[in-house]
Amino acid sequence: MVDYGLDLSGVPRELALSGLVAEGDELDAVVSAEPDWSKPTPAVGWTIAHQIAHLAAADANVLIAIRTPEAFGAVLEEVEAGGSGHADREAAAGAAQPRPELLERWRAGRTEVAAALRDVPVEHAFPWFGSQLTAALMVPLRLMETWAHGQDVLDTVGVRRRPTDRLRHIATLGFVGRGLSFHVAGLPLPAEPFRVELAGPGGEVWTWGPEDARQRVRGSALDFCLRVTQRRPRAEIDLTATGEDAQKWLDIARIFL
Repeated sequence: MVDYGLDLSGVPRELALSGLVAEGDELDAVVSAEPDWSKPTPAVGWTIAHQIAHLAAADANVLIAIRTPEAFGAVLEEVEAGGSGHADREAAAGAAQPRPELLERWRAGRTEVAAALRDVPVEHAFPWFGSQLTAALMVPLRLMETWAHGQDVLDTVGVRRRPTDRLRHIATLGFVGRGLSFHVAGLPLPAEPFRVELAGPGGEVWTWGPEDARQRVRGSALDFCLRVTQRRPRAEIDLTATGEDAQKWLDIARIFL
């Protein structure tokens, strides 16, 4: 299977790639200005340093997958051997680095990832967790993860995020990947189509799915992205769901495994 079978035709690589770079730069400005990386973030047990270390480690894995795909099996084995606590231990190891070293590692890694994802043919598949991926999916995935972990950091330092059009790429992932929410929850994938209508940051309306779908979600793009990245509980967002399956989706929404 490639790209988990998802249709990423609605996410232009170059547009999403420029968004990925901008998202990383904006988060860089925030963490560079914050003197205390030991502050705890909303992720239990993770400090700001853990968040940056996690992003840096993920970037390193992307580079292995693209540049030396034959070596990615070792990454999969390490993750499997580490079990559910692997990400925590990996982030803790990175967070133990001196701040200047960790910051430089993250900066160098994300620069290399952007270049690699720009240069690889868009249809070229490389190994990943549970599927082979192409740049068509990896670019918005890296954008989504940078945005989501960046939200944890912003919540920690008390900075209010300015919504941008980059939310559209994350919202698209949330829509096309909604089956993952039901899969992880152990529920059957709904047979009915969904319609999602979101207000973008400039007041424009972004839509996905057929107009006559009975399962519908409406609200702001920011709230939708906060929900599908599990950065806000449903009770704290302003989204309206119509239909039993749509209601359930917002309860269990997620983009990642």
